[in-house]
Order: sequence, then C-alpha cells, then structure tokens
Amino acid sequence: MSFPIRYVEPVYRPPSEAESLILPVTNGCSWNRCAFCEMYTAPQKRFRPRDEEEVLESIRRCGEAFGESIKRVFLADGDAMTLSTRRLVAVLQAIRRDLPGVRRIASYCLPRNVRKKSVAELRELKDLGLSLVYVGAESGDDDVLSRVDKGETFETSRDALDKLREAGIKRSVMILNGLGGRAFSRQHALNSAALMNAAQPEFLATLVVSFPFGDGRLREKFPEWEPLDVPDLLREMELFLSALELERTVFRSDHASNWLVLKGTLGADKSGLLQQLRAAIAEPEAAPLRPAWARGL
Repeated sequence: MSFPIRYVEPVYRPPSEAESLILPVTNGCSWNRCAFCEMYTAPQKRFRPRDEEEVLESIRRCGEAFGESIKRVFLADGDAMTLSTRRLVAVLQAIRRDLPGVRRIASYCLPRNVRKKSVAELRELKDLGLSLVYVGAESGDDDVLSRVDKGETFETSRDALDKLREAGIKRSVMILNGLGGRAFSRQHALNSAALMNAAQPEFLATLVVSFPFGDGRLREKFPEWEPLDVPDLLREMELFLSALELERTVFRSDHASNWLVLKGTLGADKSGLLQQLRAAIAEPEAAPLRPAWARGL
C-alpha cells in the first residue's frame, strides 16, 4: 500500500515536530520573498493550496493505516494558515474524526495570515485542536525587516501575536541571530527583545541566519549586509537576552545553526543563560561551541 500522503520535496518542519505526522495542506509559501529564506524557492514548491479533497482523503487513509497511534499533526508547508477559516475547519474536523488519537495540531504562521482572521475565527480553530503556531518574526526592527523584504513590521507582528494569545493559541516565535548584519546588529537585538517583551510568547527560539546555498538572494535586496563572526553573534545574543523581560517563556537556542546551545525558562533562568554566554564570549576556546562541521543547516 502506498503512503497515504503525497509529499513535494523538500519538506520542512520545526525541530519539535520530529514525531508529528506532516500533513501538507498547501504547497510552498504564499509570501516567499524573504531575502534570507530559500526553503520554498524551488520550482516545484511554488505556492498553491492543496486540493481539499486530496487533503481530506489523505487524512482518512492515515486513519485507516495508523489508527490512534498518531498523536501529533503538523500542517505543512510554510504557510498553512493562509487558507480560509472554512478550509482549515474542514481539515481540523477531519483530523478529529479520522485520527482520534491526535492531541496536538500545529502549523507555521505568518503574521499576515492572522490579519485576515478574527479572534472568533482563531478561537474556532483552537477549539478544533489547533493549539500551537510557529511564528517567524525574525526581527523586531523595522529597518531590518524592510531590508530583508519580510513584509512585516514590529506592529504587524505584535498585533498578530496578541490576536493569537487572545484566541488561546500558543505561540512559538523565532528570531534570527545575525539577520541585521554588522550595521544593524544592536537595533536588531534590542527591538527584537522589545517585540518579545510586548508579546510574552509561550515559546521563543533563536536561530543563526545561515545560507547553505549562498547569500546571493539576500545581497540582491540588502547589498550592504555584512555577516557577523561567531564572537559578534554571541555578543548580539547577550544584548538580546539582557533586554528580555519575559515572565514565563520557554527559551531554546538549540537549532543546528546555533554555535552555543542555550536552554531555559525566561525569566527564571535568564541570569544563568547570560552567564553561559558571557563565559563563551570571554573564553571562546573553552566554550562548548558546536564545531562548524556539525552545524547541519
């Protein structure tokens, strides 16, 4: 029997969705203009919603094949929340009916997706099982966001995060260490911290901006961008963490792109995390930095 789901390679998902069923409801990303991102630039990943009947049939066949063994579902590709509320409701209802063992449904979410939906609509999705979204804020600095063509601002990101919180959907926010380059490093760190302080997300992750296929796409839009070396990346992180005033946010800086692995809860573990960072800055040769060859990007 063939696998119940048709995938279009490459397929991406957050690290914490490693044990989830990856269920594509769209192909690619509806924005797909961010200068730092090459995830969905391949011709076969051109954005389009998946055929609704195909998605519902995939869910039904997964139910037949796997029964109640599936506990988590991740709605792919990069932009599932761009679908209408009606279509998302149909998907979530099918998961509830055909995959009764599922306890968590998650998705990537662009801030612009949330502008199109009311809090009442988001609550409906939450009530049907959508409990977590991964929001790539990338930066809280408007200069950086404009230069990388993110299509968002501090205010649009904050508004989206506030709506999701009001609807009861947990938010995992991603900030890109080094995205502003050398010239904008300080304001990128401080304004990203200000955005997180305003939003108080349940989860926060930092990744290091990386270009496994080269930085040509970025330089077309941000020609003055200069990369940070490892010590400067750590200093930017130290500035970012120092400015955070979070009440109860699970923090992770353990993606394969990160040089120094940091884990904790903010604010309880803030001082300890800063100590680790400052020790690595002061004595990099003694720090437990990930070797370059091990940074799977």
